[in-house]
Amino acid sequence: MATGNELITTAELADILTRPELRLFDCTTYLEPAPAGSSAPYIVVSGRQTFEAGHIPGANFLDLQAEFSDPHTELRFMMPPVAQLQAALGRHGISANSRVVLYSIGTAMWATRFWWMLHSLGFTGASVLDGGIDKWTAEGRDIETGLAGGYPPATFTARPKAGLFVDRHDVLAATADRDTVIVNALGPQFFKGLEPSRYGRPGRIPGSVSVPAATLVDPKSKTFLPLKEAEAAFAAQGITKDKRVIAYCGGGISATVDLLQLHRLGYDNLTLYDGSMGEWAKDASLPIETG
Repeated sequence: MATGNELITTAELADILTRPELRLFDCTTYLEPAPAGSSAPYIVVSGRQTFEAGHIPGANFLDLQAEFSDPHTELRFMMPPVAQLQAALGRHGISANSRVVLYSIGTAMWATRFWWMLHSLGFTGASVLDGGIDKWTAEGRDIETGLAGGYPPATFTARPKAGLFVDRHDVLAATADRDTVIVNALGPQFFKGLEPSRYGRPGRIPGSVSVPAATLVDPKSKTFLPLKEAEAAFAAQGITKDKRVIAYCGGGISATVDLLQLHRLGYDNLTLYDGSMGEWAKDASLPIETG
């Protein structure tokens, strides 16, 4: 159920910037082209360098791949064991009483990924900064440079919610389920299989509908679309509240933009295919659709 605090404006953040319970994080990651002949879809580069070059005052940095992803799989950004997340979140000073604000540079998807992970752990005190640091700097607000100062360690206790992440077996079964809608958050050229895919076979999971994450955010302001516009985009693809929604993309990141908007709209039966096309496109035993 939506709490109403999924997003926070730059003005609202400025008002609480000095509160002791605030835990403010830059979550940026970059994806660089993989070298020729590599089986990896991309090279993951931490956003720590750009964080140190400029961040919202008091912010700290979260490294998604290094600290908050499963280290025991070739797939990037996969949800790790709960114990790993509890320890990492505690190291960064997050507890039940924390007010967490998440942002990333250029795109909201790294922040929304962390929001979805926290949501899946039963934590309701997290917000994504609407417009991110891009809007913050465009408004002429203060920026600081240098290393992260760190927050005092805390104890984070997870209360995991079942069903917010699914695997390829669940998704394959869902392709024949009329009560489930599978939503592809990639761009239309990748949805249709019109361009080569860095993940493997081009195309989409059969029966998927297309709601690109990029269309749910204003390209100039970087802010999320008003809910009425987002609702219309989902409704146009037959996504209704009586159906289960499985969202996916390339690596389980941009699909969380769709999930955040759906959650804000009051959709309750939401889940993420964590492996997404990074897994599906490489498995020749799984069906794929183009056109």
